[in-house]
Amino acid sequence: MTDTTSNLQADTARASELGAVARFLKATEIDTRMLGMIGALLLIWVALHVISSLRLGVNPFDFDSRTFLTPRNLWNLSVQTSAVAIMACGMVLVIVMRNIDLSVGSAEGLIGMVMGFAQVHFLVRFVGLELGNPWIWVLALVIGLALGLLIGAFQGFVIAYLEVPAFIVTLGGLLVWRGAAWWVTSGQTVAPLDATFQLMGGGPAGSIGATWSWVVGIVACLAVVFALFNGRVQRKRFRFPLRPIWAETLLGVVTCAVIMGAVWLANSYPWPIGIVNRYAAANNITVPEGGLFIAHGIAIPVLMAVAVGLVMTFITKRTRFGRYVFAIGGNPEAANLAGINTRWITMKVFMIMGVLATIAAAISSARQNSATNVLGTLDELLVIAAAVIGGTSLAGGSGTIIGAMLGALLMQSLQSGMVLLGVDSPLQSIVVGAVLVIAVWLDTVYRKRV
Repeated sequence: MTDTTSNLQADTARASELGAVARFLKATEIDTRMLGMIGALLLIWVALHVISSLRLGVNPFDFDSRTFLTPRNLWNLSVQTSAVAIMACGMVLVIVMRNIDLSVGSAEGLIGMVMGFAQVHFLVRFVGLELGNPWIWVLALVIGLALGLLIGAFQGFVIAYLEVPAFIVTLGGLLVWRGAAWWVTSGQTVAPLDATFQLMGGGPAGSIGATWSWVVGIVACLAVVFALFNGRVQRKRFRFPLRPIWAETLLGVVTCAVIMGAVWLANSYPWPIGIVNRYAAANNITVPEGGLFIAHGIAIPVLMAVAVGLVMTFITKRTRFGRYVFAIGGNPEAANLAGINTRWITMKVFMIMGVLATIAAAISSARQNSATNVLGTLDELLVIAAAVIGGTSLAGGSGTIIGAMLGALLMQSLQSGMVLLGVDSPLQSIVVGAVLVIAVWLDTVYRKRV
């Protein structure tokens, strides 16, 4: 009798606890899949940090500069993630519409090579602009955007109007654009790139510094508060259910804490000593005995990725075009019967993908200060993996921009951590492939239960 009573009490307590969790999630409207992804990302970070600490024989709580969870490594991780995260935003729309784009890595390589050739050869030798001209990087970027738009429009036209499967079209694009990238310079590397163009790659010069980073953080927090307040006003206006005040406050506090924590982390990574000394000598600054601390701050490519994420989120959630994309992915036949121009929408999605590939190419080539034939190699796999891991269904009809960007961060974390641990390149590919398969399997299991 006593055992039965104890079991009933335990079951009651467990049910009460689950009920509290369910009530919390309902009140805050937090996506459980997104929460799970964040938890998995944090778990991977902690595991990589502990393993790297044990490998080096240091205390994990000392946060040695060679371990994973350090300002230096996390700052570099954010920069490395930027290009893949930007392209993953476009891949969400492509996959939501039940298509695929295997050519984004090759398109990125071709566009990067064309922009590099334009800066080093075309605009200087043929147009007559002098090296250092402030218009060089602008014109090179415009040329790249036009090419990306053209590539996306061409592939989208063949897929939408000629009704060739996206898999075949983009598989052909993967081969064609990679070959074209080699043909532009006959396989030669193009370098160095324009100094202003290089700022898009990050580094000490390609960051906004401590002061402006705090300004960006404060503005972002104010934007979060405004968004929560405006959302509540709109819900009242249309008589939608309101979140409790405590839930709104909690969401605002946690989001602002994450933003300011990220800013603090970026400001904790100083310039290398050699660059600091040259900067001090050039500006007649006396270096104190303990050294001069100059913070990197937020990197420009990270700001570009965040801006793209915000714009793409607005497009998917607040525009008619975004609603059409998800409607077509959910049921193409019904969308067509409803009067949606599915072919034109499909073409526009691939045009957006081309533009985002251009931005990614600019970041990647600027970071290397060169345009090479290997630029973007296998990036298509990382981009697709990021979108799928971020919750975009291969069956179409569902996916989120923020999920894809988190997926990109997770994939890059794995790669960066494996490089830090000295894992061989073949084994890295095995891990990435296994993670992708597991992510698709988990997505299938989740959708069967919903």
